[in-house]
Amino acid sequence: MEVHQFATSLSYGDAISDEMMKIRTVLREKGYKSDIFTRYLDPRMASWAKDFREYRKFSSPQNVVIFHFSIGSPVSKMFFRIPDKKIMIYHNITPYHYFLDSHRILAKECYKGRLELRKFAGKVDLALGDSSFNREELQSVGYSRSGVLPILLDFSKFDQRGSPAVNEIFSNQKTTLLFVGRLIPNKKFEHVIKVFYFYKKYFNSHSQLLLVGDYRGMERYLGALKDLIGRLGLEGVHFTGHVDFSELVSYFRVAHFYLSMSEHEGFGVPLLESFYMHVPVVAYPAGAVEETMNGGGILVFQKDFFKIAALIYRMDTDNQLREQVVSSQVKALEKYQTEKVSSILLHHIERVKNED
Repeated sequence: MEVHQFATSLSYGDAISDEMMKIRTVLREKGYKSDIFTRYLDPRMASWAKDFREYRKFSSPQNVVIFHFSIGSPVSKMFFRIPDKKIMIYHNITPYHYFLDSHRILAKECYKGRLELRKFAGKVDLALGDSSFNREELQSVGYSRSGVLPILLDFSKFDQRGSPAVNEIFSNQKTTLLFVGRLIPNKKFEHVIKVFYFYKKYFNSHSQLLLVGDYRGMERYLGALKDLIGRLGLEGVHFTGHVDFSELVSYFRVAHFYLSMSEHEGFGVPLLESFYMHVPVVAYPAGAVEETMNGGGILVFQKDFFKIAALIYRMDTDNQLREQVVSSQVKALEKYQTEKVSSILLHHIERVKNED
């Protein structure tokens, strides 16, 4: 028996792409023949994947194929036609209504994607969410056989020096707040900015906010955020756009606090990256955020921007509290140890393999 993976794309530095590579490594270490088949491939990842159209040469009813669900892809059409045993991993689709004012095409694609998700119910042997939040969504649209597989993360890649340029520019003695994520409306960048406004105005004028994430295609939303910053008369807010991994490492290294006000998260990888980098996290518990944080960090259940700013200042001036928060985050990461998540993955594969 072989265990392969299907996905629309394999990208450089993307959390899901990193997970696919980690899964392939785990499977090969366990003796399975395992490859990744995609439609799109970053040239830097050429040694990691094959064209999905080649898979018909490998296909067998004895194989297990793991499909990382994505919307509107011919990869999904092939996946549901092959005779192999099928596991689908669902990483969530953002509800379309978040994009109605900023990106109508993306709103349409997300709407269609959730319809497509319903269509495939009953056509897989096992559907997995990378959080219970995602699993519950699968069950709500008709997937009767489901489970949870936390994202396999390789934190060791953060054990590097990072980008000298980022270190030089932003290691400037200012208290630094950080948020990492693609610039999309559900992540509520405007609420992060408003917390920073109160923090800078009433608690710590010697501070800066780093908003790290790709904004291509979201220029309308970016414009609205810059307009908000202008109306607030706020200085020290930096939009980085897309960054490479060494730069991302350095943004975590210069950060003093990580602040998430997102209102829809299917998992939340940067939360755990902050944990690993010992950056105290303050987050609004939307979607799978509370589950992902696993008792680490600090959750704020009401968006009182002034009080959240005061909380961050309290951590900045109380070393004992800060150390307690960081300690809680280190403990929370035990759930995501490679050995634990790998064991869950292999259990799911055995479950599918042994069923008629």
